[in-house]
Amino acid sequence: MFRRILALIRKELQAQLRDKDSRRLLIVPVILQLALFPFAATLEVKNATLAIFNQDSGQNSIELMQRFANAKAFPTLKLLHNINEVRDTINNQRALLVVSFPSDFSRKIDAKKTASLQMIIDGRRSNAAQIAASYIQEIVLNYENELQTYRGTNSITIIRNWFNPNLEYQWFILPSLVALITTIGCLIVTAMSVAREREQGTFEQLLVSPLTTGGIMLGKIIPALMIATVQATIILIAAIWVYSVPFQGSLFLLYTCLLCYGISLSGIGLLISSICNTQQQAFLGVFGFLMPAISLSGYIAPIENIPEPLRTITWFNPIRHFIVITKGIYLKGFDFALVWQDLWPLLIIALITLSLAYFIFTKQSGRA
Repeated sequence: MFRRILALIRKELQAQLRDKDSRRLLIVPVILQLALFPFAATLEVKNATLAIFNQDSGQNSIELMQRFANAKAFPTLKLLHNINEVRDTINNQRALLVVSFPSDFSRKIDAKKTASLQMIIDGRRSNAAQIAASYIQEIVLNYENELQTYRGTNSITIIRNWFNPNLEYQWFILPSLVALITTIGCLIVTAMSVAREREQGTFEQLLVSPLTTGGIMLGKIIPALMIATVQATIILIAAIWVYSVPFQGSLFLLYTCLLCYGISLSGIGLLISSICNTQQQAFLGVFGFLMPAISLSGYIAPIENIPEPLRTITWFNPIRHFIVITKGIYLKGFDFALVWQDLWPLLIIALITLSLAYFIFTKQSGRA
């Protein structure tokens, strides 16, 4: 039995790697996404225009304006002179947001009174504008701390960022990229395998072979796990040696979790493949699963921001659990006890999907 399964594994690998186009399909997207995602898929605000309407001529407002100008997020500062220019600037999207200093801003600060400034945000670009506004708030907070230190007061706020001290967005993207790329590779390999057999007319030969249904499924799953492991290793090496993302956890634990994740994905892929007759149908089925799965994984938006009914559905999404695991092992050094909270749902998903796929294959073949 082992030799028969090994022969099926060899056949699957040859089918995936026999020509240059197939090999490129498995490797080139990984390289491209490694080169593009850490820079393109970012929520950081860069090269934005900041408009300032300064009605105050005091030292404090001038000092804050200089600090805004030195911020990397705002290479361009636009000075406004009246309220009509403020309105036109926002209406015509000439700036992401406008900071308005009242005429008594510096006078109140010098008198040790509470001074306020106004931020006018372009709601059409709400996400980017909110992030830019947080940059402004941080600059103002740092200036406030310096003033309090100079005056000898003790009310100072100190901000420390755990696990990502410099808030490098690549540290967030690359661990998640392990989950996304292995998802695509694993699902496509397993979902296309049985559909390809049907198109080539070799599926019936598999059914009449001495292999059991479980043996056929195992021969389809193992090549997908091998390919996913290679892809994950490429990302791991690039993250550590190219992008300098620290790896705080255990490699053995990461690959163990990757194995469980790959099995859960293979179950989904085989389930898709079992109900599809052509590779085109299987391909569409994979992307029909991928789009909502990625949207509900916490990669695009935090799980906490998802409405409650959809948040419950995310528990059946393997990508959601593996993203938490990879981030935890990469940046926080998760041990098995912490990983287990998201590992057992992967095992449950694998059990359900593989059982359904086994049932369908057994019904189609008429044997166990």
